[in-house]
Amino acid sequence: MNENLVKLLSEQKLLPILRSRDPEKVKSTAYALIEGGIKFMEINVVNPEIYYVIDEISKHAKVCAGGIITSLQAQTAVDAGAEVLSSPIFQMNLVKFSKDRQVPFVAGASTANEAYSAWKARVKLIKIFPITALGGVSYLENLLRPMPFLNIVPMGAAKISEIKDYINAGAVAVGVGRDLMSGYSYSEITNRVKTALQELKD
Repeated sequence: MNENLVKLLSEQKLLPILRSRDPEKVKSTAYALIEGGIKFMEINVVNPEIYYVIDEISKHAKVCAGGIITSLQAQTAVDAGAEVLSSPIFQMNLVKFSKDRQVPFVAGASTANEAYSAWKARVKLIKIFPITALGGVSYLENLLRPMPFLNIVPMGAAKISEIKDYINAGAVAVGVGRDLMSGYSYSEITNRVKTALQELKD
């Protein structure tokens, strides 16, 4: 799954990040994304009710459970149907869980040292967070210049309009949340996704 994950993300380029305490809102948004052509999304586990959403949505698309910090959260997410785990931080207990259960783990990093440490631990995909606060595209370019072997997914207030710039700078895909979904109806979200995916193909 690790290599397939990188391939799937590199083809989709846009990784929607769903984060809400309201499970019904997360579910409806996820279906709107699927209708727009999304095959893989991240759903942040902000409360236990979200596991039920992962259980349902995982039958229709690949789900990465985001915001995972403990092994217990990781286990519950996998049991619910998550095929990938994502954390805002880099932790060896989650790396070990990933290897033991053969579930891909996306480690969070902010610095070059953290990103390299994650890579040394054989983490295939590293999310650089919060990318906008760190300096955006230029930060990614500076990070990848000495370490072009890293598979990076920048996240954190990234915008749809910036995806191509990040990809050109060497990102595998870009995590987008608020800019894609916040304040839009479900039909608008579907249309925004369709437009974004089409533009990223061109």
